[in-house]
Amino acid sequence: MAYTALYRKFRPLKFEDMVGQEHITKTIKNQIMAGRVGHAYLLNGGRGTGKTTTAKILARAVNCLNPQNGEPCNECEICKAALAGSLTDIVEMDAASNNSVDDIRAIRDEVNFLPTLAKYRVYIIDEVHMLSTGAFNALLKTLEEPPAHVKFILATTEPQKLPATILSRCQRFDFKKISNADIIKRLEYVCEQSNIEISKEALNLIAILSEGAMRDALSILERCLQEGNQKIDENFVKDLVGIPKLTFISQIMEAVINYKVEDVLKTIQEVQNEGKDLQNLLWELIKYTKDILVWKTSQNLEIYSEEEQKQIAKLAENVSKERLLQIIYTLSELENEMKWSSQKTILFEVAMIKLCHPEEAKKADSQDLEDIHNRLNKLEEKIKSGNFSKTAEKSSDEKTNEKPSKNIEINNVPKPKIEKVTDLKIDKLDFWPKIIENLKEQRKMMLVSNLLNTVATMLNDLTVGIVFQNGLTPFVKSIMEKPENIQELTRLVSIECGKQMTIKLLDCQDEILQKKAKQKNPEEQVIEELDIPVNVIEE
Repeated sequence: MAYTALYRKFRPLKFEDMVGQEHITKTIKNQIMAGRVGHAYLLNGGRGTGKTTTAKILARAVNCLNPQNGEPCNECEICKAALAGSLTDIVEMDAASNNSVDDIRAIRDEVNFLPTLAKYRVYIIDEVHMLSTGAFNALLKTLEEPPAHVKFILATTEPQKLPATILSRCQRFDFKKISNADIIKRLEYVCEQSNIEISKEALNLIAILSEGAMRDALSILERCLQEGNQKIDENFVKDLVGIPKLTFISQIMEAVINYKVEDVLKTIQEVQNEGKDLQNLLWELIKYTKDILVWKTSQNLEIYSEEEQKQIAKLAENVSKERLLQIIYTLSELENEMKWSSQKTILFEVAMIKLCHPEEAKKADSQDLEDIHNRLNKLEEKIKSGNFSKTAEKSSDEKTNEKPSKNIEINNVPKPKIEKVTDLKIDKLDFWPKIIENLKEQRKMMLVSNLLNTVATMLNDLTVGIVFQNGLTPFVKSIMEKPENIQELTRLVSIECGKQMTIKLLDCQDEILQKKAKQKNPEEQVIEELDIPVNVIEE
């Protein structure tokens, strides 16, 4: 007998067997009992949440010869044929591989024929967002006014890709992620029926790893069975999916809290020698730090044993809440950086070394607190004055009176001078787009987004002006005045100019000047008038 995967073997056959989607199954059952079944349904939700299962049950329920409270009986001739896959009146189509106009035209021609055995001809179109534009257009009229004997059930994970004309013709049901408690309950049932011995900790870990998808949870459980273990425990699941053991996580956190760099690097090396993934290690570190913070706040953690809770309590005594928050923020930023880097190990080790440096940690804490205090003071002043625009103008005028330093080093750049201009000859620098592109490659997207509508001009031999064509708002100023941003801009401008340069921010207030700044070069005007693609090759 052929082997059947767990998620197929234990696929629910009735609405009442479905997990975590009661808000949908109850509505559909009421429609079936009242005889008000719609002609088109759109089932939307994440992977493994029950969309296809609901479609199959609904297709049987509307054709069942002996329906019971809106449920299919699964015993009649129609239900048995549907379960066996031999009922031609229920058509399942995968739009990912059948997305052409001809495929939809075939359906459009078939709907005119009466069903052979069942009451309704039901079309289940999975991954419907993969249909081409032409296929959607071919489906429109049929979906809006199908024959009385035809029902459409569309399923998708990305409803935003569907045309509004399709969405408006369907009853939409949004499937939510399944809770960990519901997944654990279903896994316990599956293990009981399959004589699988598994610990509660392992069930909880599988539920967390599945991220709300029941199919993923059953797939992980099935992978555990392939190893032939008599009992599945938490450590076995961690080894299977590549999650480091809790002892490693605890050792790293203890070393970070006590500023022991050598111990951290040694443990990281041990984790890598066991073949564990750094992304999983980072995920576990963030989670463990959060749990220490929770213990420090409420002293209540259910998923850990008594011995593990004692270790967490010991760590919590030696670290402040502020330090734990700083570690979480640092690790979260590291997680984003590692997604785009090919040198994950280097980034990870450097970040851990920084966390183990007392001066860096104190410096980060003081900077964060100072930044928060400054923001609060500014907000209080604005609220008291009752005029936000005047406050912004006043701060801008104060900065205008500041004099820039003449001797500027690229490694230590002060805040740039900000100047409101109403009359200026603008000669655009050709290398400015190249600098913005360079910043994009560095993924400094916040800085890039604020420089998109700017141009650069040479003010004198040592100064480059950045002209903000739409004006320099307080928010943009706060971004531009960050030391790391102005330092990088100064570096890139100096490289292009071949000598050490300074930068001045020009707030473009005059309408005539704005038009000059936005005026196109002669080459750009010619290309725009020709309205054809032109490649300019410089020899």
